[in-house]
Amino acid sequence: MKQNTKFKLNLIMACTALALSSLAQSAMAEDAPADEYTFMDAVKTGKNMTSFRLRYENVDQDGLQPATTVGTTPNPTKNQDLKDGEGLTLRSLIGWQTAPYKNFSFAAQLIDVSKFVDNFNDSTNNTLVNGASNQVRNVEYAKIVDPSYTGVNQLYVDWTGIKNTRVRAGRQQVNLDNVRFIGDIGFRQVMQVFDGVSVLNKSIPDTEIFAAHFEKITQITSEQRDGNLDIANIKYRISPTESVVGYGYLSNVNDLGYGNAWFGAKKLNNGTKNNSDADQSNKTLGLRLDGTHPFNPNFRAHYTAEYAKQTDYADGDKRIDAHYYKVGGGLGFDNFNFRVDQELLSSNDNKYAFQTPYGTNHLFQGWVDKFLVTPRSGIKDTFVTATYKYDDFLFFADYHFINSDEDFNTVGGGTKTNGNKYGKEWNVAATYNYSKNIMAKVEYGKFTEDDQYAAGANVIDNAAGKLGRIRDTEKLWLTAMYTF
Repeated sequence: MKQNTKFKLNLIMACTALALSSLAQSAMAEDAPADEYTFMDAVKTGKNMTSFRLRYENVDQDGLQPATTVGTTPNPTKNQDLKDGEGLTLRSLIGWQTAPYKNFSFAAQLIDVSKFVDNFNDSTNNTLVNGASNQVRNVEYAKIVDPSYTGVNQLYVDWTGIKNTRVRAGRQQVNLDNVRFIGDIGFRQVMQVFDGVSVLNKSIPDTEIFAAHFEKITQITSEQRDGNLDIANIKYRISPTESVVGYGYLSNVNDLGYGNAWFGAKKLNNGTKNNSDADQSNKTLGLRLDGTHPFNPNFRAHYTAEYAKQTDYADGDKRIDAHYYKVGGGLGFDNFNFRVDQELLSSNDNKYAFQTPYGTNHLFQGWVDKFLVTPRSGIKDTFVTATYKYDDFLFFADYHFINSDEDFNTVGGGTKTNGNKYGKEWNVAATYNYSKNIMAKVEYGKFTEDDQYAAGANVIDNAAGKLGRIRDTEKLWLTAMYTF
């Protein structure tokens, strides 16, 4: 009995000692300072911003070579058939963004675009030739706007010291909504980036508020434009896939490089002043309703309704006065989607048309890029779109009927405005996502001219008169991309 009692007492004492020892070790562990989170830890746990994109592009465009290369310098092969453009380029983006450290994170990204095949006009010469910029050495080729370029693509600091708020200062990419008005034009090898300060706030439930002030814009030709661009974009999410957006874009940039393209060559509709010097400052205010409404997991409806008004701003040219709308909808079933849309960029009495100088315009009115700048007669684009996803493949097709808002002059048509059909375009693409890092894509687009567009009245039906036409064009793209 005594032995059992002694054994039990020894066991209790041993357990008590073990428990006290564990408590002491636990207390010591709590008192020991935790490893300090350093800036190097933030660097190590950051985000990779590196990718490599190889692209082959071929452009088969009807038309003639310009008469001059720079100013009045004659082009020795003027009025000969334009040569097919062919380019093979590699875009290298190398960058890193740190994780937040004391509410700050830092990002830097370099860009290099290298040409391996250079049989194309990359539009880097800033002297206007027939209303457009041309690369002198390759002026006989069709255009592919992918110039050689090495520089800083993004360089910014983020501050997140206020809950649900991000303040970003520096050079940055910006993509808003469907990138119709504000985008980085990521399709091109040199992207459009903005220098300044932006704020993104998500404090209000289901609401995103984006505001920005930028003072420099780097365009896809690598040209930099100084001025002031103020942005306000407020999005309210009706559901995870439906939203309403109100926006205002105030551009006080007198020279975006579009003077002749927006208002016409020389002094057209501008008294004694040259249109190349016309102030391009403008403001755009709009409202957008867009979404996909699911009826069940396999069946859904798509819809869009948008309106915007564009007028002169600051010292902008008074001819800047036009409006925009987009309406459309469609259905989706399982992996198939189909929709019909119409988009209007209106004309102001053939003196000016609604413009989107900061948008990713390649994605609109067809991929062949015939309407990156809206002709003064405006554009009414009615189009159908279909997509289908199968495994890791995505297939795309669309067809566009591209007309004007107001009738335009035609080649040889005298003073009458007797044309209203620019042409038709169709595009197809297949994308293969081999993995989250590797993507391959093939794309094709074909534009066919209808009425022969003339930039003004009394354009004679000769070689010089035909230079302003929007000619038949076919384009092919083969793309491979690796993203880290």
